[in-house]
Formats: sequence, structure tokens, C-alpha cells
Amino acid sequence: MQMKILIIHGPNINILGRRDKSVYGNFTYEELNNLIYEKSRELGFEVDIFHSNCEGQIIDKLHQVMDADIDGIIINPGAYTHYSIAIRDAIEVLKIPVIEVHLSNVFGREDFREKSVTAPVCTGQISGFGVNSYILALEYFKLMNL
Repeated sequence: MQMKILIIHGPNINILGRRDKSVYGNFTYEELNNLIYEKSRELGFEVDIFHSNCEGQIIDKLHQVMDADIDGIIINPGAYTHYSIAIRDAIEVLKIPVIEVHLSNVFGREDFREKSVTAPVCTGQISGFGVNSYILALEYFKLMNL
């Protein structure tokens, strides 16, 4: 049976390639998604990618997962990482592993980026590896599925 992974991209991920390349890298949003699809196929996963710049839509998607046949979530909450108690609460009730990812090293940037209100209710956090943060999260799910 194929493992099903949901990818949730939060605010401003859709404008990759236009954002500060020294922080976010050279990949565009489309290239990031293509990389995720390619790696997912290689690992034998079914992947669904969702993006929203709106907090409520991300929360709604997380609520839908409670009744869906999903094995895990990879979420990049973007700036919501630092203050969205509502996204945190939506993650907390899930009974599946959730990996928080960030393209940049949030601990090497502004002080306010060092605090994640969502990470404590996630299985783990991967940051600082650019688009490979998503790949490392997918690899975690492969290891977990052994």
C-alpha cells in the first residue's frame, strides 16, 4: 500500500524565485513542487500538495486531514510558524506524524524567527537545507515506514 503524504506550503512559498535568493535559494515554486513529486515517486509515495497564503485555509486543510486517509504531513507554515496558535492547535489534534520544514535556517536569522509555536506539536523540524528540507522530510517518512 502506498504511503500518502500531504505537503502544505504556507505564505509566500508561491513566490519562490522572486524572494531573496541568498535566503531562499534559486528554485521557483514550480521547481520545488516538481522536485517533491519526483522524490515522492522515487520513494513510492502518493503526494498531494496544497498551498495557501491564508491562515484559515491552512487550518481548514489540517481539519480535513482528520477524516482523510493520510499517513503524514510536511508543513512549511512560513511566517505563521512564529505566531499562529490556531495552526498549532490544528496540528496538535492530528494522530499522524507532522514534520515542520523551512527553507532557510530560522536559527541563523532574526531573533523572532527562532521561536516556533508549531514545532512543539510536530514530530520534528527540518530547517536550513533549502528545498532539500522537504526531501529530508520525505526521507524521514520512508525510514518510518520500514
